[in-house]
Amino acid sequence: MNATQVPPASPELNRRSFLKVTALAGGGFMLGSYMNLGVSVADAAAGRGGPGGGGGAVNPTALIKISPSGAVTIISKNPEIGQGIMTSLPMLIAEDLDVAWTSVKVEQGDLNAAYGAQNAGGSTAIPQNFMAMRQLGAAMRSMLISAAAQQWSVPESEITTGNGLLMHQATAKKASYGEFATAAAALPVPVAGNLKLKDEKDFKILGTRVSGVDNPKIVTGQSLFGIDVKVPGMLYANLSKCPTFGGTPVSANLDEIKKLPGVRDAFMVNPQGGAPGVAVVADSTWHAISASNKLKVEWNYGPNAEQNSASFAEQAAKLGADDGSVTFPADAKVVEGVYSYPYLSHATLEPQNTTAWVKEDGSMEVWSPTQSPGRAQTAAAGAAGISAAKVKLHITRSGGAFGRRGDVDYAAEAGAIAAKVPGVPVKLLWTREQDMQGDKYRPGGWHFFKGAVDANGKLLGWNDRFVGVSGAGGGPGEFPGVTAPRGGSVPSGVPTGAWRAPGDNGNYWASQSFVDELAHAAGRDPLAFRLELLASGKTNYTVERMIGVLKLASEKAGWGKKLPRGQGQGISFAFSHRGYVCIIADVQVSQAGVLKVNKLTAAVDVGAIVNLSGAEAQVEGAMIDGLGAARFLNITIEKGGAKEANFDEYPLITIADAPATEVHFVHGDYNAAPTGLGEPSLPPCAGAVCNAIFAATGKRIRSLPISSQDLAWA
Repeated sequence: MNATQVPPASPELNRRSFLKVTALAGGGFMLGSYMNLGVSVADAAAGRGGPGGGGGAVNPTALIKISPSGAVTIISKNPEIGQGIMTSLPMLIAEDLDVAWTSVKVEQGDLNAAYGAQNAGGSTAIPQNFMAMRQLGAAMRSMLISAAAQQWSVPESEITTGNGLLMHQATAKKASYGEFATAAAALPVPVAGNLKLKDEKDFKILGTRVSGVDNPKIVTGQSLFGIDVKVPGMLYANLSKCPTFGGTPVSANLDEIKKLPGVRDAFMVNPQGGAPGVAVVADSTWHAISASNKLKVEWNYGPNAEQNSASFAEQAAKLGADDGSVTFPADAKVVEGVYSYPYLSHATLEPQNTTAWVKEDGSMEVWSPTQSPGRAQTAAAGAAGISAAKVKLHITRSGGAFGRRGDVDYAAEAGAIAAKVPGVPVKLLWTREQDMQGDKYRPGGWHFFKGAVDANGKLLGWNDRFVGVSGAGGGPGEFPGVTAPRGGSVPSGVPTGAWRAPGDNGNYWASQSFVDELAHAAGRDPLAFRLELLASGKTNYTVERMIGVLKLASEKAGWGKKLPRGQGQGISFAFSHRGYVCIIADVQVSQAGVLKVNKLTAAVDVGAIVNLSGAEAQVEGAMIDGLGAARFLNITIEKGGAKEANFDEYPLITIADAPATEVHFVHGDYNAAPTGLGEPSLPPCAGAVCNAIFAATGKRIRSLPISSQDLAWA
């Protein structure tokens, strides 16, 4: 792995703010920042429709505690779902507070209205909080300086700080932040517009490599995730649902189940916001699942029982058929191709779960690994028939999310089950099969392309007629010169939701693959063809930044180098969630059709980098996630439900198939908010790999997953 930063900036965000200070018991103080991030964040929140939006005027609050001993605790308000936000947001505060990172303790905040928006999704956490967190650290530092200046009777301008210390060189006075924390709490709070933020040349934390604050607990197996929650006297629940989407239970052998060892109760439930089913509550997870496996349920399979993937494809072919509306000159070289991609499951390694406790006083306490804690609180409360104001929600770390935990059906189900056994904490845990077959899937889609080039290798135009299933988003993948009429939508009862880089994850694979087809039809180098189109076309993003990542990636990957037969390079780019990414794949395919992806090289422009280690991990993880999905994954709909139920049928990528990676970042301006990184690097990966396969074999991959295709040399 190799990562570098090379020297463009992200747009400025207009802000107004006021600050609030609170004295801590026993001395010290806590500073909360209430900052209006302005409507410019609305676009950032919208992204590609991922969960955790919250655009426009929002009031995020970060909390810092400084004790008299000088210990600094920073509360991380957003959910940690593996994107490293529990480390990155506190880093922003710590830098402008000017404390040593090694002296900072980070705590996960519970759901709290005083903290402002607390969602994770859409790659929005950093864009929405970047300047607010920096200003918060700078405000506290300014107040500490003022307190020291008053006590030492020296000008504030003569006091310097470093590693949590206040220093006055002329008098050789020095003190820790803790010594002035209480005095600082009594001072007026500085106006945010007057705060002086650190210059990049003075950074000690931002842009460096910082390990995740939870890493030691993760590698030693300590409790962190929702699945780890233990509350005294807790019971365990499992909920069996109809194998057909939209089906409901009619009857079940409940009396028989209640007599089984360890079972406390069994009942049918239809939670508001969740799926109807048959719940078993028991003394352990093993007892609950074992009893659920013995259920005999009569199901009403509902209106979707005959739906299947083959029928969806047949309907899509009719909707996407060429209607003759797109024509080109008689002497043009016309290229046509149909690209399709399947439903995908999120397949989070931690199955969905939530612990809920309906108490005797009518309140409820909830522990949930969720991307949307506010929605989870409301869902659990509504399903239990309790006011959301009476529900305290603890945010646990999530063992994977990728958009799945933006939906909160699991929290609703936990609330409904807990309401049936009041006074006792109940942990609802889905099995792997329930998780995979009860997902909110990435919807499938079909792109019917038609384009043409002239005798000189110039693009004459191209058209993308997109057909999706119900709930699918689709389009040309933000490329100049393409028209994209909607071909129609295939009716489907399959539940869909946000899946990492919604919309873009399939669209860019299709559009970047077809652009590659056009380049080869024109007899042009695929990189040069793209650069020419970008330079001449109109887009809703900054073309110069996109050209920059294409040139950087091609330079670092050695684009155009001579390769032996059976090896090839492929290129693809994406503008996703406001990030600019180009990926070049180096692959080899044996004559028998065995694929090996040797290397993925990425160039990324998302503005300033907060945590270099975390940023690398996000890009690497997104690329490998994108490769694994494109290479192996497919959810097949049969008889109105998902056929695949576990990893034997839905195999995630393993280290044996993971390629070498190289990541290069374009240097950004730390005086402007960057964009997020969790999603932008996934959409270009599949296109780069499939284009490289064509370069190696002469065969086009027009249907995913790659593993279902014949890769033997053409």
